[in-house]
Amino acid sequence: MRTRTGPVVGVLHPGEMGSAVGHCLAARGHTVLWASQGRGPQTAERARSCGLHDVGTAAAMARQADVIFSVCPPHAALDVAASVRGFRGTYADANAVSPQTAREVAAIVEGGGSSYVDGGLIGPPPVSPGSTRLYLSGPAADSVRSLFDGTALDARLVQGDIGSASAVKMAYAAWTKGSAALLLAVRALADADGVSDVLLAEWELSQPGLLGRSRGAAESATAKGWRWTAEMEEIAATMGAAGLPQGFHLAAAEIFGQYRRTSRAGTENSPRQGRNTKLWLHALTTTPPTPATVGWFHPLLMTIGAHAHDRRLQHLRACPRLR
Repeated sequence: MRTRTGPVVGVLHPGEMGSAVGHCLAARGHTVLWASQGRGPQTAERARSCGLHDVGTAAAMARQADVIFSVCPPHAALDVAASVRGFRGTYADANAVSPQTAREVAAIVEGGGSSYVDGGLIGPPPVSPGSTRLYLSGPAADSVRSLFDGTALDARLVQGDIGSASAVKMAYAAWTKGSAALLLAVRALADADGVSDVLLAEWELSQPGLLGRSRGAAESATAKGWRWTAEMEEIAATMGAAGLPQGFHLAAAEIFGQYRRTSRAGTENSPRQGRNTKLWLHALTTTPPTPATVGWFHPLLMTIGAHAHDRRLQHLRACPRLR
C-alpha cells in the first residue's frame, strides 16, 4: 500500500532500537506502522513519540505494509517472522542472529510470498548521523537501503547472499560483547579470591582503560544482559559453523544469563537479581571494593565455583590414579 511518500513500512517491534529506526523512516516522510497487541505502555509511548501508527496486530500490518522490519531480541526472530506469515512485501530482519538463523527466517517469510533482506544493526539507537550502521545483504537489499537515505541511520550493502549481513553483526558482537563478558568474569573471579584491590591497582599501572571498561560492562549487562544470552548463543553457532570453537561465547551466554530483565523503574523481575547482585555491581563500580561488598558476590561467582568443581571431578574420574 504505497503512499505519496513511498512504501508503507511496519516495525516489529518499537523497543529502544526499533522505535529509533521507525523514527528515522517517519522523519523521511514514510508512513510507519506498529502493532500494539501484546505490547506494554512503555512501548506504546515510544511508538507514539516517534510518529508510528498503531494497526493493532502483526497480521493487520502484513495486510497494509509494503516493507516490514523485524527488530527484536534474537530469541524471538523466528516467532516474529511467523507472525506475519503470508506477507507478500519485503521483510527485513535486522536482528542479532547467526547466518543459519537468518536463513531459517528467510525460509519462513519467502514461503509465504515475501522477499527477504538480511540485516545487522551495529551501534546505539540511531539518533544522530554517524552513530549507527545497518548492514544489508540479499537480492532486495538495495531497495531497503534506499529507504534510509538522508536519515541518521547509515544503511550499507554487504556483498554476498542472505546471511552475509548477519555474519558482520556476529563477528562484531563476538568481540564487543564477548570481551565484556570476559571482563565481568575476571572481576568476579578476583572478588571471589579476595584480590580485587590488587588487580585494580595493577590495571591502573599496566591496563589503565580496563577499569572503565569493566564498569561499562557491568552497567550495560545490568540494563541489557538478559537479551544478550541468545545473541551469544547465536555467535557460538556462527563460530561452530565456521569450524571455530564455540566455547568462548557459550560461556559468555552463561555469564549474561545471570542478569535478568528489570523494569525501567529498576524493580526486579526475578529473584536471581537480589541483594547479592546489587552489592556485586556496586563492587564493580567502586575502587577498591568497600567492606559492605565483602562476601556478597553476583550469582556468577557460584557459576564459576560450580564449574571449577565439576571440571575437577571430571578430571579425577578420567585419571583414577590421582584420586
